[in-house]
Amino acid sequence: MKHARLRFGRGFRVAFSNRRAQMAEMVIEPGGSEGDRQNRHRGADQWLYVVSGTGMALVNERRIRLRAGVLLLIERRDRHQITNTGRGLLRTLNCYTPPAYSGSGEELPAARRS
Repeated sequence: MKHARLRFGRGFRVAFSNRRAQMAEMVIEPGGSEGDRQNRHRGADQWLYVVSGTGMALVNERRIRLRAGVLLLIERRDRHQITNTGRGLLRTLNCYTPPAYSGSGEELPAARRS
């Protein structure tokens, strides 16, 4: 069993991982963004849950409004960008299957699918 206390400090932080999945915290400043129109995870699906704040997700050129309680699935290879459109911090909890990042936040190569 693994467990962690989430702190939602600024930026992106991997909370913990195992071979099959990974949880990470992401906090975006007002007016800030993560990713760009070409950003994609080569081998991982991303489940993004909005803990607090407001924003906009651009996924494959489709806009999705983000606010507390929204759960968004960004499938592997989907192009995506997350932008904070509010006045406060945008806090999200992200699950990647399989893991997409190293402990230091560097993107991992695409996992081999069986």
